[in-house]
Amino acid sequence: MGFVGPSATSRCAAADEASPWARTPTALRRDQLPRKILVGTEITGYDLIEKFSLEKRFERMDDYADAMEAQARIKYPGKRLDLVVFAEYFMARGADTLAQNAVRLDEVVPRIAACAKRHGCYLVVPLVLREDNPPDRYSNAALLMGRDGRVAGIYRKVHPCTDLKYVLLEGGMTPGSDFPVFSCDFGRLGIQICYDIAYPDGWEALAKQGAEVVALPSETPQTARPSMYALQHRYYVVSATPRDHAAVYNPLGMIDAEATQEGVLVHQIDLSYAITGWADGLDGGESLKRAFGDRVGFTYYQGEDAGIFWSNDPKTSIGQMFRSFGYPEPTDDTERARLLQDKVRGGPPALP
Repeated sequence: MGFVGPSATSRCAAADEASPWARTPTALRRDQLPRKILVGTEITGYDLIEKFSLEKRFERMDDYADAMEAQARIKYPGKRLDLVVFAEYFMARGADTLAQNAVRLDEVVPRIAACAKRHGCYLVVPLVLREDNPPDRYSNAALLMGRDGRVAGIYRKVHPCTDLKYVLLEGGMTPGSDFPVFSCDFGRLGIQICYDIAYPDGWEALAKQGAEVVALPSETPQTARPSMYALQHRYYVVSATPRDHAAVYNPLGMIDAEATQEGVLVHQIDLSYAITGWADGLDGGESLKRAFGDRVGFTYYQGEDAGIFWSNDPKTSIGQMFRSFGYPEPTDDTERARLLQDKVRGGPPALP
């Protein structure tokens, strides 16, 4: 198979060079025209992870994708799905041992490709992956399938869990070694898997490469750390889990939409957004609403003194709307304040 190892990364790197979204600074996103995308996620249930045969998993994948498309038609008429994220360990055999549980790419790619082509969307499908080279090596991986049914990349979990004796990683998994960011037609996508959430290196690496959305297939439904990373790095995070909680986190670290029981969730986000803290005259965002009406959309969080804004006008960026009011980007605002503080103080504060 040509999908394993460096070839997937090389293909990704070649696509990155041509991507109009490559390494887009957060401050410039507000000046791009609207980029609204529909993301889908789900809560799987543990029966699939622990018991389902491979064929039943294919059927569940199709069922979830069908349900997401149906939900999209109701909530967002005329719009197609862009990105679907499935939970960790979605594709496997439901067997006891790692060797029996793992699948090869050529066993799953045709069915996943057919699903992606049928719905015209990108799919992030986690695998218990038996690697072809070298043999008898296994990865906790996530396959990114393109709308066209071609493999767009693979992420291999860099931080697998260990057993309590600190001898094996997830029954014998080999950890991945890098944090690729994939160029999709809607923007820049990174992937992290479950226990990666305990380590900040991957999240920071994705931000440095310009990730705008991070898919988080996971077994843990925790919310605090996905929220923290979304806020810290100013990207969206889309989690998929087997229980309790799957969500879309916005770049303010707030939950845009969530599911709390088994089933699917579809939500629209805009990757050309502006964020702002409290500003004199902002009036919780109502000042822009009075000026631009339905051409502007926003969610303002009074308890956070912050809001995220987007344009509903395909010919006008949210940045153009913001400039008429002079509202600063929060990172610019805090940096300018820091420079003035240092100037008045006579230098930076003393640190231990």
